[in-house]
Amino acid sequence: MKRFFLFDWGDTLMRDDLTQTGPMWQWPRVSALPGAWDVLQWSQAHGEVGIATGAAVSNEEDIRSALARVDLAQFIDVIFCKNNLGFSKTDPRFWQSIIARLNLPPQQIIMIGDSFESDVVAAQAAGIHAVWFNWRDLPAQPCPTIKTLQELPRLIEPDLLES
Repeated sequence: MKRFFLFDWGDTLMRDDLTQTGPMWQWPRVSALPGAWDVLQWSQAHGEVGIATGAAVSNEEDIRSALARVDLAQFIDVIFCKNNLGFSKTDPRFWQSIIARLNLPPQQIIMIGDSFESDVVAAQAAGIHAVWFNWRDLPAQPCPTIKTLQELPRLIEPDLLES
């Protein structure tokens, strides 16, 4: 069964720097989170890969330029952002638009992100599998959870690739 992996961008694949303003690709320094390259390579080997971000300042080209600075752009097939969809991640229309554009049943989509509310709860409400990337070690929530990106393949292979 075809799978589509959606990753949040800021603080999931690339480090957010709240002291900076403007599009991330213009920041003096950018960095990928540990394990981002490996998990994207693994995801690409098991399906297609995209970004689903609520970033309001950056458009698709900006996001791709930032990803290129840390050698991650090569893994990303499509980018969905507030800028191109017109909705925030907590708006059900954000997820409905993604499902429609991917032309896949929501059960074939897996969202991975660091925000429990906008990456997990909102995606699950649309019928999308969601994995919480809880690298900040926040209190546990009742959902599939990883604390490092390197844990994703072990979590997904037995559980979600078969469902």
